Amino acid sequence: MKKFLRIFAYAGTYWGYIMLNILFTILTIVFSLFSFSLLVPFLNLLFNSENLVTVQPEFALNSEAILNTLNYYISMIIIEKGKIEALVSICGILAVAFLLRNLSRFLSSFFMANVRVESVRDIRNDVYKKILILPLSFYNKQRKGDIMARITTDVQEVEYSIMNSLEMIFRDPVTIIAYFLFMISMSPQLTLFVLAVLPITGFLIGRVGRSLRKSSKVGQTRLANMLSTIEESISGLRIIKAFNAIDYSNKRFRKQNQSYSKLLISIYRRRDLSSPMSEFLSAIVIIIVLWFGARLVLSDSSTINAADFVTYIVVFSQIIPSAKTLSQGIFNIQKGSASAERIFEILDAEEVIVEKENAIEIEVFESELEYKNVSFRYNKEDVLKNINLKIEKGKLIALVGESGGGKSTMADLLPRFYDVTQGAILMDGIDIRDYNIDNLRAQMGIVTQESILFNDTVFNNIAFGKTDATSEAVVEAAKIANAHEFIIQLENGYDSIIGDRGMTLSGGQRQRLSIARAILKNPPILILDEATSALDTESERLVQDALAKVMSNRTSIVIAHRLSTIQNADEIIVMSKGEIVERGKHDELIKLGGIYKKLTELQSFAQ
Repeated sequence: MKKFLRIFAYAGTYWGYIMLNILFTILTIVFSLFSFSLLVPFLNLLFNSENLVTVQPEFALNSEAILNTLNYYISMIIIEKGKIEALVSICGILAVAFLLRNLSRFLSSFFMANVRVESVRDIRNDVYKKILILPLSFYNKQRKGDIMARITTDVQEVEYSIMNSLEMIFRDPVTIIAYFLFMISMSPQLTLFVLAVLPITGFLIGRVGRSLRKSSKVGQTRLANMLSTIEESISGLRIIKAFNAIDYSNKRFRKQNQSYSKLLISIYRRRDLSSPMSEFLSAIVIIIVLWFGARLVLSDSSTINAADFVTYIVVFSQIIPSAKTLSQGIFNIQKGSASAERIFEILDAEEVIVEKENAIEIEVFESELEYKNVSFRYNKEDVLKNINLKIEKGKLIALVGESGGGKSTMADLLPRFYDVTQGAILMDGIDIRDYNIDNLRAQMGIVTQESILFNDTVFNNIAFGKTDATSEAVVEAAKIANAHEFIIQLENGYDSIIGDRGMTLSGGQRQRLSIARAILKNPPILILDEATSALDTESERLVQDALAKVMSNRTSIVIAHRLSTIQNADEIIVMSKGEIVERGKHDELIKLGGIYKKLTELQSFAQ
């Protein structure tokens, strides 16, 4: 129920459309009851079961007064124009009443469409924004396919199952209550009998609904696993083919697909059972009511005549579709609640990286960065231990060492992709956790080991996140990164689409676009995480020349495996098992004869 209320809160934003829906829903019910009220004088006229009413009765809001008033007007028409004219009048009024009823029904659905679609749009927007906000550590525990399933198939299931049921959740109970009040005013005894029989129907339908919700959640999880397998297969297609794993991957997917299909058949069977079951139970109830009501009509002390009883049965029969759609709506909500639960697991995920209230705005980076007694632990494993390092503005600092030594983690802590476990990172003497996060990250340009590009134009990839970038600035950044020459040779130049993750380009070309993107941002702090690792020797030389110009007036942190690229660094930090084991300039570290010298010798031997 809580999940449904949270979904309904999204719909509540559009209360104007909801009020219009409620208004026309009420009008639909009013015109429906008016149409059925006309049946009594129609039947009385047809069977001539009552004397004409010549005195206008007092009007009141109950079925007896309404029926007497209708009888009076029909009687006046009969007296003045005859029975045939009265019959034509009743048929004409019925036609108008049904027209107004269905027009109101259309308008109620017309306005509800805005509520359904725009509420789901808001949910999808919130989930996507939360995906962008959540820390990188969240995604280390999640499969991309599962997250994609939550923002696509799960949201779609909420739209289909819950949002489409919102209208009937209000309409059908109000309709049933209004019809029951009308029925009570016609025959309290018969209506009490109906109320005694109906709970049995509701109990049986509810049992199926509870089991459906459990199965639906399992089904959505299995679908998410399938999407993860598809996403991983597309990403790793080169490896699948290279290792002759096509049959293995195919069998794995078929097994998942078969498991999901079997569960889906079970879900559909239970869902499809709800409609026939509710219809059958409703038919049984109508038969019982017919039996009981007919006995009342035929008894000597009858409180209901034949015309009223026929009208009563007609009105009661109209409750059945409402009860049926209501039960179907409850089934759908039970099914959709499983998807809603998976969506809210994302929306409720803890935002580990949070911004303080009244965070400090950074206008400019002035003096130095400092890692002060910094330790970082991930999954109970120490990644960094008691790191102390000062980086003065304008200096080039290189981080080197074995893989898994903590180099990339040190760089990731600076823009707050993660937060330190102990200690603090200071910028101009202030803990970076006290700064506005957007301001902090605006001070940094990052080029990662893996070139992160998007299925968009070259221009938009370079200008990513910088909406005011001019063509001249983009071209200049590309020239500095030595990317301009290959860009203008593309089919559409800077307007060329580079495909998913830039796969239409070579590794070196992708990396140079990433470097151009960082250059365009023009940040005071530049973080290069293996920025030249994907380049061939010639491209590396060109990019190194460009980076040398860019880094000359910037604070630069360079993570490098190729030690030849960082020999001119102001300070080289050698990392091992999360600790700083050596530090100094290139010549000093060579003379020291420690880990750094061994690394340089190994690379020289490898070359």
